[in-house]
Amino acid sequence: MCKKMHIFQGPRLKDRRQFEVIESRQMDHLRVFHDVARALTSSLELEEILGAIMNKMAQFFGPERWSLLMVDEKSGELYYAIAVGENADTLKGLRVPMGEGVAGWVAATGNPLVVPDVALDPHWSAFANKHPDLKIQSIACVPVRSGNKTLGVIQLLNSKLDLESEHAISFLRILCDYAAIAIQNARSMTLIQELTITDDVTGLFNARHLYTMLEEEVARGQVFSLMFVDLDHFKSVNDTHGHLIGSRLLAEVGSLMKRSLGPNNSAFRYGGDEFVALLPGMGKAAASGTTMALCEDLRSARFLEGAGLSLTLSGSFGLASYPEDGSTVQTILRAADTMMYEAKVTRDNVAVAGRGMMERSDVARSAAGARQAVSGMFLERDSVPRG
Repeated sequence: MCKKMHIFQGPRLKDRRQFEVIESRQMDHLRVFHDVARALTSSLELEEILGAIMNKMAQFFGPERWSLLMVDEKSGELYYAIAVGENADTLKGLRVPMGEGVAGWVAATGNPLVVPDVALDPHWSAFANKHPDLKIQSIACVPVRSGNKTLGVIQLLNSKLDLESEHAISFLRILCDYAAIAIQNARSMTLIQELTITDDVTGLFNARHLYTMLEEEVARGQVFSLMFVDLDHFKSVNDTHGHLIGSRLLAEVGSLMKRSLGPNNSAFRYGGDEFVALLPGMGKAAASGTTMALCEDLRSARFLEGAGLSLTLSGSFGLASYPEDGSTVQTILRAADTMMYEAKVTRDNVAVAGRGMMERSDVARSAAGARQAVSGMFLERDSVPRG
């Protein structure tokens, strides 16, 4: 009787243990899902969220090396956003062309690639032999996709995939979906932030962002200069050619300001046909040269040639420097604005706080000097021996 009971209950005990193992594994999955979902809802920092997802993935699959490669939207190439494991530091900045290698193939096709043992796959065995430094034994590479678009790929090398079930591979894909949500959320937030600080006509920063940046500069306590620009007789352009042409002209003026001021300075549309430039680290002498160079660039430019108009413009420029002409956001703004209105008396001129109106000959001479100084810096940089 005992023997019959033993024979009868044995399979039940074995099944129960199997279910316990399955339930335990499923509970592990649920814990990971919970942790990742909490990361998605508790932070908007992309790096923090992706780090949490990748860490959970690494804990679960135990790869020797793992990485997240993102698609650069401009170049279409892949770059390493996160890399962990041996030689991870050497991967930073490395670019992978679309379609090349494991990650490139997965990104280009949108298909996951799981090779539990590369020695049994002729194609990837050849790839592993060509890259002995990677010491590839197994590969798991899954695309991170949103709709029909590949945002990146997650790559695990030498994880215990041969011991994992199809259920675990599905789990890996779900984690990739979480990563896609995080990337899309971050990009949406970036776009929203850009829209809130950008003028939609010119593409320059707006007045709201000017106040934010001025507060940061004043809090930093370092020297900077502020330039106000009012376009001369702009109303006549709207009256003659219409507001659509006027808006296109403002956009071209914004592009000219960006080019003339360079990447280290910020340009803003303050309102109407008024613009502002923030010149960090520039005292009055350097800022005067930059202002006069922009004044000359504006005079010599021809606008809306694509529309068959070839219009000319000039501007009234006012310049003030922190802390010499104002030690708060409001006082430095007032100082630069006052100088601009002083320049508007004669128009097509530059007025500098503490120095008054600049003569036309001084403007041209200082503008030429400013360009020579910038050119000299580039020549000096280019003449440095390269290793």
